[in-house]
Amino acid sequence: MRELAKKQEFVAVVPPKKNRKHPWNYDKELYKFRNEVERFFLRIKRFRKVFTRYDKRDIIYTQE
Repeated sequence: MRELAKKQEFVAVVPPKKNRKHPWNYDKELYKFRNEVERFFLRIKRFRKVFTRYDKRDIIYTQE
């Protein structure tokens, strides 16, 4: 998978497992940023009502 990512000019930032015999190098600072972004999206998902705004849809007010 990492080879495919390299061919498509992506930068793999996933660290290897600690017990791996031949660990690969990765950018630790870039991994920290990736983790921040993932945690941000998880926080957004927790506030689904705010994110999707179901209460503001016009169909809510037209049904009786």
